[in-house]
Amino acid sequence: MNCEKIGQLIYRLRKEKDMTQKQIADLMNISDKTISKWERGLGCPDVSLLPELSQILGINIEEILLGKIVLNETVGGNMKKIQFYICPQCGNLITATGDATISCCSKRMEPLAATKAGQDHQLDIEPIEDELYVTSTHEMKKDHFISFAAYVTGDKVFIVKQYPEWNLQFRFHRLGHGKLYFHCVEHGLFYQLV
Repeated sequence: MNCEKIGQLIYRLRKEKDMTQKQIADLMNISDKTISKWERGLGCPDVSLLPELSQILGINIEEILLGKIVLNETVGGNMKKIQFYICPQCGNLITATGDATISCCSKRMEPLAATKAGQDHQLDIEPIEDELYVTSTHEMKKDHFISFAAYVTGDKVFIVKQYPEWNLQFRFHRLGHGKLYFHCVEHGLFYQLV
């Protein structure tokens, strides 16, 4: 840990939040002299104080320890670059259109890698007027089901959550060419072209 870099980061974030050393110290129930010491690089926050400090400053603990904020490239929000994350613990679904550090249930998550659906996993897509009617004979049991489907075009994403013991069927407004992503809890993320 580089106390000088950490101190500079704390100082910068405190100023961005328009807070005084005393205000942060009062929130953390410590002395403002301690905050001053950190900002001058004469010491680092104790590990037990990092969760509270990260919440006050609005930054990840890891970035505090690195003493810098890692910024992503601006990608312009192209939905075709969407990445899907599913928490293995609680099943939470999270999406991002660029690089992201995402965690859930206190564990860092990696984006799911999508593979093209083979015959055994393809969904049936039937165009009906200006909609796409999607169905499947895929199992929908508690331990083997499709948890979500997402219709992705260049500027839009439509997500439908699915649950075990439901019949898999839903409709999307047809918006031109895109990909239909869907997640099987046993076999992973698949896609097929629309």
